[in-house]
Amino acid sequence: MTGLLRYQGALLLRSQRWLAPVLLYAAFVAVGVRPGDPVLDSLGYAAAALVPVAAWLVRVCVTNEPDAAGDCAAAAAGPLRVHAAALLTALGGALFAGAAATAAVLLIGRREPGAGPAAAALAGAAGVLVCALTGVAVGALCSRPLLRAPGYAVPAAGLGCLLAVVTAGSPARVAVTGLVTGSAQPAAGALAGALALACAAGALACRAAARRG
Repeated sequence: MTGLLRYQGALLLRSQRWLAPVLLYAAFVAVGVRPGDPVLDSLGYAAAALVPVAAWLVRVCVTNEPDAAGDCAAAAAGPLRVHAAALLTALGGALFAGAAATAAVLLIGRREPGAGPAAAALAGAAGVLVCALTGVAVGALCSRPLLRAPGYAVPAAGLGCLLAVVTAGSPARVAVTGLVTGSAQPAAGALAGALALACAAGALACRAAARRG
Protein backbone atom coordinates (compact mmCIF):
# COMPACT_ATOMS: atom_id res chain seq x y z
CA MET A 1 0.00 0.00 0.00
CA THR A 2 2.92 2.35 0.65
CA GLY A 3 3.93 2.17 -3.00
CA LEU A 4 0.38 2.85 -4.13
CA LEU A 5 0.14 5.87 -1.82
CA ARG A 6 3.38 7.25 -3.21
CA TYR A 7 2.10 6.67 -6.73
CA GLN A 8 -1.22 8.37 -6.04
CA GLY A 9 0.49 11.23 -4.24
CA ALA A 10 2.84 11.79 -7.17
CA LEU A 11 -0.09 11.72 -9.59
CA LEU A 12 -1.93 14.30 -7.52
CA LEU A 13 1.03 16.65 -7.22
CA ARG A 14 2.04 16.41 -10.87
CA SER A 15 -1.49 16.88 -12.17
CA GLN A 16 -1.75 20.28 -10.41
CA ARG A 17 -5.49 19.64 -10.22
CA TRP A 18 -5.20 20.07 -6.45
CA LEU A 19 -4.50 23.77 -6.96
CA ALA A 20 -8.12 24.78 -7.56
CA PRO A 21 -9.65 23.31 -4.37
CA VAL A 22 -6.69 24.24 -2.18
CA LEU A 23 -6.44 27.82 -3.45
CA LEU A 24 -10.20 28.32 -3.13
CA TYR A 25 -10.00 26.99 0.41
CA ALA A 26 -7.13 29.34 1.22
CA ALA A 27 -9.07 32.28 -0.21
CA PHE A 28 -12.19 31.29 1.72
CA VAL A 29 -10.29 31.11 4.98
CA ALA A 30 -8.39 34.35 4.27
CA VAL A 31 -11.64 36.24 3.61
CA GLY A 32 -13.60 34.73 6.50
CA VAL A 33 -10.98 34.75 9.26
CA ARG A 34 -9.68 38.09 10.52
CA PRO A 35 -6.95 38.82 13.06
CA GLY A 36 -8.55 39.18 16.49
CA ASP A 37 -11.60 37.02 15.75
CA PRO A 38 -12.46 34.43 18.43
CA VAL A 39 -10.14 31.51 17.83
CA LEU A 40 -12.67 28.69 18.28
CA ASP A 41 -15.25 30.31 16.02
CA SER A 42 -12.59 30.79 13.34
CA LEU A 43 -11.47 27.17 13.72
CA GLY A 44 -15.05 26.04 13.14
CA TYR A 45 -15.28 28.19 10.02
CA ALA A 46 -12.03 26.76 8.64
CA ALA A 47 -13.09 23.18 9.44
CA ALA A 48 -16.52 23.51 7.80
CA ALA A 49 -14.98 24.76 4.56
CA LEU A 50 -12.86 21.62 4.42
CA VAL A 51 -15.85 19.34 3.65
CA PRO A 52 -16.19 20.35 -0.03
CA VAL A 53 -12.41 20.54 -0.40
CA ALA A 54 -12.04 16.90 0.69
CA ALA A 55 -14.86 15.79 -1.61
CA TRP A 56 -13.26 17.68 -4.51
CA LEU A 57 -9.87 16.11 -3.84
CA VAL A 58 -11.47 12.66 -3.88
CA ARG A 59 -12.85 13.34 -7.34
CA VAL A 60 -9.44 14.59 -8.48
CA CYS A 61 -7.66 11.50 -7.14
CA VAL A 62 -10.05 8.90 -8.53
CA THR A 63 -10.07 10.49 -12.00
CA ASN A 64 -6.38 11.41 -12.26
CA GLU A 65 -5.26 8.42 -14.29
CA PRO A 66 -6.08 7.78 -17.94
CA ASP A 67 -8.17 4.64 -18.30
CA ALA A 68 -5.25 2.62 -19.70
CA ALA A 69 -2.95 3.57 -16.82
CA GLY A 70 -5.71 2.84 -14.32
CA ASP A 71 -6.22 -0.61 -15.84
CA CYS A 72 -2.50 -1.33 -15.54
CA ALA A 73 -2.39 -0.25 -11.89
CA ALA A 74 -5.50 -2.30 -11.11
CA ALA A 75 -4.03 -5.36 -12.81
CA ALA A 76 -0.79 -5.02 -10.86
CA ALA A 77 -2.15 -4.22 -7.39
CA GLY A 78 -5.88 -4.91 -7.55
CA PRO A 79 -8.63 -2.35 -8.17
CA LEU A 80 -9.75 -2.34 -4.53
CA ARG A 81 -6.30 -1.35 -3.24
CA VAL A 82 -5.81 1.23 -5.99
CA HIS A 83 -9.11 2.89 -5.18
CA ALA A 84 -8.41 2.80 -1.45
CA ALA A 85 -5.04 4.47 -2.06
CA ALA A 86 -6.75 7.23 -4.06
CA LEU A 87 -9.21 7.89 -1.22
CA LEU A 88 -6.43 7.94 1.39
CA THR A 89 -4.39 10.33 -0.76
CA ALA A 90 -7.36 12.69 -0.98
CA LEU A 91 -7.79 12.50 2.80
CA GLY A 92 -4.11 13.28 3.30
CA GLY A 93 -4.33 16.31 1.02
CA ALA A 94 -7.40 17.62 2.84
CA LEU A 95 -5.77 17.13 6.23
CA PHE A 96 -2.64 18.96 5.08
CA ALA A 97 -4.72 21.94 3.93
CA GLY A 98 -6.77 21.86 7.13
CA ALA A 99 -3.66 21.71 9.30
CA ALA A 100 -2.19 24.76 7.56
CA ALA A 101 -5.44 26.69 8.05
CA THR A 102 -5.63 25.63 11.70
CA ALA A 103 -2.07 26.82 12.33
CA ALA A 104 -2.84 30.18 10.73
CA VAL A 105 -6.02 30.61 12.79
CA LEU A 106 -4.20 29.76 16.02
CA LEU A 107 -1.59 32.41 15.24
CA ILE A 108 -3.99 35.27 14.53
CA GLY A 109 -7.10 34.33 16.51
CA ARG A 110 -8.10 35.89 19.83
CA ARG A 111 -7.85 33.56 22.80
CA GLU A 112 -11.12 32.80 24.60
CA PRO A 113 -11.69 31.93 28.28
CA GLY A 114 -11.08 28.24 28.84
CA ALA A 115 -9.40 27.82 25.44
CA GLY A 116 -5.67 27.87 25.94
CA PRO A 117 -3.32 27.25 23.01
CA ALA A 118 -3.14 23.50 23.56
CA ALA A 119 -6.89 23.07 24.08
CA ALA A 120 -7.73 25.21 21.04
CA ALA A 121 -5.22 23.33 18.89
CA LEU A 122 -6.64 19.97 19.95
CA ALA A 123 -10.23 21.07 19.34
CA GLY A 124 -9.30 22.54 15.96
CA ALA A 125 -7.44 19.40 14.91
CA ALA A 126 -10.44 17.26 15.86
CA GLY A 127 -12.76 19.52 13.86
CA VAL A 128 -10.49 19.35 10.82
CA LEU A 129 -10.29 15.56 11.03
CA VAL A 130 -14.06 15.20 11.36
CA CYS A 131 -14.77 17.49 8.41
CA ALA A 132 -12.07 15.93 6.23
CA LEU A 133 -13.42 12.43 6.88
CA THR A 134 -16.97 13.60 6.18
CA GLY A 135 -15.90 15.22 2.93
CA VAL A 136 -14.05 12.08 1.84
CA ALA A 137 -17.20 10.05 2.56
CA VAL A 138 -19.27 12.38 0.37
CA GLY A 139 -16.63 12.30 -2.36
CA ALA A 140 -16.40 8.51 -2.28
CA LEU A 141 -20.16 8.17 -2.73
CA CYS A 142 -20.39 10.83 -5.44
CA SER A 143 -17.41 9.86 -7.63
CA ARG A 144 -16.27 6.94 -9.74
CA PRO A 145 -17.10 4.10 -9.74
CA LEU A 146 -20.47 4.80 -8.06
CA LEU A 147 -21.25 7.93 -10.08
CA ARG A 148 -19.30 8.24 -13.30
CA ALA A 149 -21.02 11.01 -15.26
CA PRO A 150 -19.86 14.49 -14.14
CA GLY A 151 -23.34 15.84 -14.79
CA TYR A 152 -24.62 13.71 -11.92
CA ALA A 153 -21.51 13.38 -9.77
CA VAL A 154 -20.65 17.06 -9.33
CA PRO A 155 -24.13 18.28 -8.31
CA ALA A 156 -24.54 15.25 -6.05
CA ALA A 157 -21.24 16.00 -4.34
CA GLY A 158 -22.20 19.66 -3.88
CA LEU A 159 -25.56 18.73 -2.38
CA GLY A 160 -23.94 16.06 -0.21
CA CYS A 161 -21.41 18.54 1.18
CA LEU A 162 -24.15 21.07 1.93
CA LEU A 163 -26.22 18.46 3.75
CA ALA A 164 -23.17 17.26 5.65
CA VAL A 165 -22.62 20.75 7.04
CA VAL A 166 -26.23 21.76 7.80
CA THR A 167 -28.02 18.51 8.71
CA ALA A 168 -28.60 18.02 12.42
CA GLY A 169 -26.69 15.01 13.71
CA SER A 170 -24.12 15.06 10.92
CA PRO A 171 -20.61 14.57 12.36
CA ALA A 172 -19.35 17.70 10.58
CA ARG A 173 -22.29 19.76 11.87
CA VAL A 174 -21.73 18.54 15.42
CA ALA A 175 -18.00 19.31 15.35
CA VAL A 176 -18.41 22.73 13.75
CA THR A 177 -21.27 23.71 16.05
CA GLY A 178 -19.17 22.82 19.07
CA LEU A 179 -16.35 25.05 17.88
CA VAL A 180 -18.43 28.07 16.89
CA THR A 181 -20.28 27.97 20.22
CA GLY A 182 -16.99 28.17 22.07
CA SER A 183 -16.45 24.59 23.19
CA ALA A 184 -12.80 23.59 23.39
CA GLN A 185 -13.67 19.94 24.05
CA PRO A 186 -12.71 17.64 21.15
CA ALA A 187 -15.82 16.19 19.55
CA ALA A 188 -15.08 12.52 20.26
CA GLY A 189 -18.56 11.34 19.26
CA ALA A 190 -18.47 13.30 16.02
CA LEU A 191 -15.00 11.92 15.27
CA ALA A 192 -16.19 8.35 15.78
CA GLY A 193 -19.22 8.99 13.57
CA ALA A 194 -17.14 10.59 10.82
CA LEU A 195 -14.66 7.72 10.89
CA ALA A 196 -17.45 5.15 10.65
CA LEU A 197 -19.10 7.10 7.81
CA ALA A 198 -15.85 7.44 5.86
CA CYS A 199 -14.99 3.76 6.32
CA ALA A 200 -18.45 2.66 5.19
CA ALA A 201 -18.48 4.95 2.15
CA GLY A 202 -14.90 4.02 1.25
CA ALA A 203 -15.62 0.31 1.57
CA LEU A 204 -18.68 0.64 -0.68
CA ALA A 205 -16.72 2.55 -3.31
CA CYS A 206 -13.79 0.14 -3.15
CA ARG A 207 -16.03 -2.92 -3.50
CA ALA A 208 -17.71 -1.30 -6.49
CA ALA A 209 -14.28 -0.66 -8.01
CA ALA A 210 -13.30 -4.28 -7.41
CA ARG A 211 -16.46 -5.58 -9.09
CA ARG A 212 -15.98 -3.35 -12.11
CA GLY A 213 -12.29 -4.21 -12.28
